[in-house]
Amino acid sequence: MAKERILVGMSGGIDSSAACRLLREAGYEVVGATLRMWDRNGQEAPFIEEARRLAARLGIEHYTVDIRNEFNEKVITPFINEYMKGHTPNPCIFCNPNIKWKHLIDEADRLGCRMVATGHYVRKAEDASGVWIEEGRDKSKDQSYFLWGLTPGQLERTLFPLGDYTKREIKELMAGEAAYEKKEKKESMEICFIEDDYRTFLRQAVPDIDARLSGGYYVDSKGLRLGKHKGFPFYTIGQRKGLGIALGEPAYVIKINPVKNTVKLGKRDELASCRVTLSPYVIRSTELLRSPDTKVCIRYRGERYGIGGITETPDGLDVEFSDKAWAAAPGQSAVFYNGERVVGGGIITYAQPVKQ
Repeated sequence: MAKERILVGMSGGIDSSAACRLLREAGYEVVGATLRMWDRNGQEAPFIEEARRLAARLGIEHYTVDIRNEFNEKVITPFINEYMKGHTPNPCIFCNPNIKWKHLIDEADRLGCRMVATGHYVRKAEDASGVWIEEGRDKSKDQSYFLWGLTPGQLERTLFPLGDYTKREIKELMAGEAAYEKKEKKESMEICFIEDDYRTFLRQAVPDIDARLSGGYYVDSKGLRLGKHKGFPFYTIGQRKGLGIALGEPAYVIKINPVKNTVKLGKRDELASCRVTLSPYVIRSTELLRSPDTKVCIRYRGERYGIGGITETPDGLDVEFSDKAWAAAPGQSAVFYNGERVVGGGIITYAQPVKQ
C-alpha cells in the first residue's frame, strides 16, 4: 500500500527539518517545499539552498515556489507603509493565512498531497465544534499568537508535528545533524525578511527617510518639546530603551504622531489602556469569546487580560479590558484565548488610554 504524501514547508532550519523527520517516522511520504518570498542582495536567499541540501540529506523531493512579487506587494510594502503611519505591524499575521498557507496548499494540490505540515510549536485540536489552534506544549516557544488568521479549511489540511515537543527535545532529536552543530537558523517567530533590525531595513527601503523625518521632537503630555528624535518610524509604543534622551526618570513612548513627526514620552502609567478596537478581526466562536474564562493577549508572549465587554461597531470590534492593559500598539494583534484554545483575533487600530 502506497504511503500518504504530505507536503512540508521547509525553511532550512531545525524545526521544519525535524517535522520532516518525525513525519517520515510516522509513515508518511514527505515532500518538501520552500517559498521564495524575497531575495538578499539580488540573490536567492541562503535558506533556500539550505532547505534543498537538507531535503537531499533526508532523501525527499523538494520544490521551490517563487512568490517574490506577491510577497513584496502584499507583505513587505504594507509593512513599510504601516511603520510610515506610526504603527507597529506584524507581517506574519497576514502572511500566514493569505500567503504561506495559500501557496503551500496550492503546491500540495499540484503534487498530490492531501495534507501540509509546518514546524510551528502549536497543536491542532478537533472536536464536535470544529478544528482549532491550541498552544504548543512548550510555552516558551508557543506560536499560536501568529496563527489566529488561519481558516478552518486551512487547519483541516494542516499537521503540526512539533506541537507536543519542547524545543530542547527537538534539539536532542536533531543532535549530530551537521547543519545544526555550528548555528541554529532564525526562529520562525521572527520577521523572515529582516536580517538585523527593522530600522536598518526601513532605511534601505525608504532611502530619504532620515532626510525627511529626522529632527522631529519628543514631546510630553502637554505638548512641550523635550528634545529631538531620529524619526517617528523608528519608535514603538512602550519603548523605553534606545531613546537617546535623559529626563531624570524612566521614559516610555506613549504615542506616535506621524503627521507632526512627534513622539510623546511619559511614565509607564500613561501606557495603560481600557479598550482597544480591532479591524479586521476573526471570531471562531461567539459563545467561547464571551466566556468568563476567555482572555485577550495584545502582544506576543504578553500578559493575558480579562475582558470586561465586547461590542461590534462600524469601526470594528471594541474590546474593553476588565483591568488596565499595557502598551497596546496599533498594528499589533489582539488574540483571544479560552484556556489553551485560540478562539479569534484581530488587528489593533486604536487603543483608548485610561484617564489619568
